[in-house]
Amino acid sequence: MWLDLLLKRAVTSGDLEVTDWHGRHYHYGDGTPPHVAIRIRDAASDRRICLNPHLALGETYMDGGLIVEDGEIADLLEIVGRSYGTGFSPDPWYVRANRRLRYGLRRLQQWNVLPRAMRNVRHHYDLSGDLYDLFLDSDRQYSCAYFLNENDSLERAQEQKKRHIAAKLLIEPGMRVLDIGCGWGGMAIYLAKKCGARVTGITLSREQAKYAAERVRREGLADRIDIRIEDYRRSEGRFDRIVSVGMFEHVGVGFYPTFFRRMRELLTDRGVALLHTIARADGPGVTNPFIAKYIFPGGYIPAVSEFQPAIERNAFYLTDLEIWRLHYADTLKHWRLRFKAAWERAASLYDERFCRMWEFYLAGSEMAFRHGGHVVAQAQMSPDQTAVPLTRDYIGEFERAHPIEAN
Repeated sequence: MWLDLLLKRAVTSGDLEVTDWHGRHYHYGDGTPPHVAIRIRDAASDRRICLNPHLALGETYMDGGLIVEDGEIADLLEIVGRSYGTGFSPDPWYVRANRRLRYGLRRLQQWNVLPRAMRNVRHHYDLSGDLYDLFLDSDRQYSCAYFLNENDSLERAQEQKKRHIAAKLLIEPGMRVLDIGCGWGGMAIYLAKKCGARVTGITLSREQAKYAAERVRREGLADRIDIRIEDYRRSEGRFDRIVSVGMFEHVGVGFYPTFFRRMRELLTDRGVALLHTIARADGPGVTNPFIAKYIFPGGYIPAVSEFQPAIERNAFYLTDLEIWRLHYADTLKHWRLRFKAAWERAASLYDERFCRMWEFYLAGSEMAFRHGGHVVAQAQMSPDQTAVPLTRDYIGEFERAHPIEAN
């Protein structure tokens, strides 16, 4: 079995049993939890995984060439992720060479000019809204939650995230706020209701814009929130505050200067902006090929060192930088377990192959935060160094003044 050579390098802990297409059994790891048993259905699946594991592991699971017989796919990714998290890459030379090639071509893959950016966004966010209701919280927050306690529910942790962001924005009633990548409208509604802001929310997703506008209407906030299908490069006006949560991963390395230049042009001279994005703790990299092909075409998770120079060159003071480590791993675990519990409903919306693809995406993303050097960065910035208090006490003061009602 070709895969045997790869797994001997890639699995150093855990308990992995593999049955090949001839019925032969192999064992890897040191016997510690988690335990998982898989079966490789045919020789073609073996070769695919061995030749291009970062793409084919997900593809063969999605297509049924890799079958999990005991445990689940998250257990397999946990076992493999531990080895990659040690800093030693178990990849053979040809896999490393492929990664270097993809790194060299990453700007082309992320060339998110407006028509392409719109196609990429709609590939993911214009899926059925019923799908997202299966695993997100009731506010459809599709970004990292903020767990102040390990027993926090997903709903409570997402409310804590919105409150934490609102605290850093220092919004006063009547301020004009631009929400870049407003999603289904939850952040805009929070800022309007809790802070008295007048919010313009922009997204490239038709489904998100339609849903968000309807929510705004139901909440009676149409006079304070304007939802638009609009690209940040086309926005006009001046805003006292700008917030962007979970959108920057779709910008692309080559467009970072444009993004922060537009942010500066749209922000008043004493304005404050808050960028909430996934980031790489281990430096610049390349998008996982499975994620790039099936989940987020054109997407890329940056290192802080890749976007901070663009902040500096656009006359911003970086007034606060906060790194969240395992919060997103815990968020994704909630999403994964909710999705698994709603598997039959998801399959009725799409099919079993889609469900396996989505499960692999959620599980793989979770392990990227547990073992793969992924974190969340919140970068607060302003053109005026006096626009933000000199200590961080104001964040806690705001949060204490706005207790969470969700369980």
